[in-house]
Amino acid sequence: MHFKLRVFPITLAALAIALPAAAAKPQIPVMTPDAITHHRLALGGRTLAYTARAGTITLRNGDDQPIARVFYTAYTLDGADPSKRAVTFIYNGGPGSSTMWLRMGSFGPVRVQTGDGQPTGPPPYRIVDNRYSLLDKTDMVFIDMPGSGFGRIIGAGKPSDLWGVDEDVAAFGQFIQRYITRFNRWNSPRFLFGESYGTTRSSVLAKYLQDAGIGLNGVVLLSSFLNSNIDYNDGAPIGGGDWGFILYLPTEAATAWYHHAVPDAPSLTALLSEVENFALTEYLDVLGQGARATPARYNDVVAKLHRYTGLSERYIRSSDLRIPYDRFENELLRESGRTVGRIDSRFETYVLDRPEVSPDWDATDAAIDSVFTSMSNYYLRQVLRYNTPLLYRANIYGLIYADGQSWDFKHGLNAQILNVTPDLAQTMTYNPSLKVFSANGYFDFATPFFATVYALDHLYLAPAIQRNITYGFYDSGHMVYLHPEALRRFHDDLERWYAEALRNV
Repeated sequence: MHFKLRVFPITLAALAIALPAAAAKPQIPVMTPDAITHHRLALGGRTLAYTARAGTITLRNGDDQPIARVFYTAYTLDGADPSKRAVTFIYNGGPGSSTMWLRMGSFGPVRVQTGDGQPTGPPPYRIVDNRYSLLDKTDMVFIDMPGSGFGRIIGAGKPSDLWGVDEDVAAFGQFIQRYITRFNRWNSPRFLFGESYGTTRSSVLAKYLQDAGIGLNGVVLLSSFLNSNIDYNDGAPIGGGDWGFILYLPTEAATAWYHHAVPDAPSLTALLSEVENFALTEYLDVLGQGARATPARYNDVVAKLHRYTGLSERYIRSSDLRIPYDRFENELLRESGRTVGRIDSRFETYVLDRPEVSPDWDATDAAIDSVFTSMSNYYLRQVLRYNTPLLYRANIYGLIYADGQSWDFKHGLNAQILNVTPDLAQTMTYNPSLKVFSANGYFDFATPFFATVYALDHLYLAPAIQRNITYGFYDSGHMVYLHPEALRRFHDDLERWYAEALRNV
């Protein structure tokens, strides 16, 4: 089981779990030449001619020694003026994931066809031209993190040079500098687009690039993980620490609504407005009172949680009003022997052990892994003609957590809590023209939308700069683009957002 777009539990101790040792680093073959192909895409009543480049860029250390080859695919509009044509650098997260999910599912020129909230099923699969591509607005460079995809650590490189918050940002920062140098994009409008841990990366990377004199026009944050203080409710809340339960509650309510577990439910937006207000008022207050909450107020919260989540009052009382999202996944449909997805709670899967507290695997993984992995390999090798003997690494979690290693979550001087909101706030204040688009799925337990709103509402920005943040909320999960209607709305929102960000170009 892989984690692809996921983030990990709040404590660094929990992150340092050693998995079985990996094999010794293999010999790396001679570098595969970049593959360059030419294509056409019908989009918005126009036919766009574009060039696809699949290849690698070599990263080097301070002694100019090679340390990694980073694999990427770039889509550039033919005949465009590079000084006015935007370029967007796009990546998934993990940390440890390749970017095949965004490359094959979101805004590139093609996308895979998947089941909408249902398992896709076995092969053969299909790739189609993407009518929701952003190619009319921006060139796109999809970057696989070092060691993933067809990229490899080479030469003087070591995992510790690349696999950590600050190390990863330095690698992506160097990649972007080398890309805009190699392809004469120093004066192009520039954007970052990260998903999940990719939003963590973007928040730090935007500041890293800015400090290097490389300004940005905009940042897209899809399914954000910005502050580990508020993004998890794993473990017992003994001694306090209730924010996770408060900020996950709207996602639990949305999930219950989707699976028809909320009786006499209003519309989803009306329900969530009510739940969000309850979460930050009565629920917050009673959780904060702890043992001092009066029986009447406690009982009132029990009744409302039952109405919002569909869980029994008995279960809510036994949980002392606090329902961790992973337990909710199993409890909601327990009587039917099914559990819902973490990445996208619209998806369901049967369980082998019905009394189990938490799911053994993610229903979303079971529904989409094969189609994305299969078609990513087919597309890169047979359509883009990148001819390499290397195996494509969809993720490298087993490598990162091998031999007692772990991802280094230390950022700057903070060795305990990963919180990148100060980086984002500093970047936006230093560059008051920077636009931010925050995209969120209602059915996402990996990075709940209400936690993102809370984090972005507490950047302590000047009001004029706070207004540079635009939100999009969609009836989908972590990978918003898995629901075609949500992808359409997301695309239309981004078309307007890019137009505004590029208004003076």
